[in-house]
Parts: sequence; structure tokens; C-alpha cells
Amino acid sequence: MASFARSLRILTRNPVLIRSFSSKPHVVVLRKTLSVPSCLTSSSNKLENHTQYLQQERGYSSKPPLSLNMISERVLLVLKLYDKITPEKLSLESHFINDLGLDSLDHVEVIMAMEDEFGFEIPDVDAEKLLRPADIVRYVADREDVYE
Repeated sequence: MASFARSLRILTRNPVLIRSFSSKPHVVVLRKTLSVPSCLTSSSNKLENHTQYLQQERGYSSKPPLSLNMISERVLLVLKLYDKITPEKLSLESHFINDLGLDSLDHVEVIMAMEDEFGFEIPDVDAEKLLRPADIVRYVADREDVYE
């Protein structure tokens, strides 16, 4: 335990985060402040009758689960909000150029809006093939591994 006390003195001078995945207690020193959680005051958890140290961790969550219905609703919403598309003419099977009257620059803007909506980049090779909202829905579903 002498080496532990020596390590603790070094840590309090140089604040760092130490993470151990073993059964030994974790030591975390942040901003030179040592905290004692009230839930860890049992005698089995004490370190040489000294205080215990709080481990702080950051947890990340994943994106909400997608379904084909949710993807199609989001695609149609983005397209309805695009000023050059008439919402009455819009359906999943509408062709951007033939049915909705968009040109190639409008098509690029639609693809960029889909990239912003779903948070990933669509390569130009794939973007050229996405000529209907249904194509975009299928592409996003394949990219996000959604199969229903």
C-alpha cells in the first residue's frame, strides 16, 4: 500500500484520469479535488482506512432506432420544405426531374439536404442514382442497416 500512497501523492500534484478494468479500486483525480461518494463508505471498500475516490465516466448514447416508415416521413418532410417542390405533387414515387421539374442543381441541393438530415455524406456516384424519394429512403435504410 506504500506504493499506492506514493502514486496518490503524484496524482494529486498532476491531475489525471486513471481507469482500471480490474477488481482493484479506481482512482480518479480531477482538478485536484478528491470526492467521497456516500454509497461507498462500507468497510470492505475502504483503502487503508482512508477516503475513497469517485470515478467519473462519460456515457454516450446511440442514435434512435430507425424504421422504413420513419425514414420515408423524414425524407418527405425535407422535400416538402424545399421551396422548389410543390407538396401536392410529391409522393415517394415522384421523379425529381420528370414529375417535380427539378434541374441538376436542385437535385444536388436535395441530396445535400438529405446529408444534413441523416448525418452522413452521400458520394456523388450514389447521388446520381437517387432520382426519386423512394430511392433515397432505400439508400438511407441500407446505409443504416434498416430492414423491415
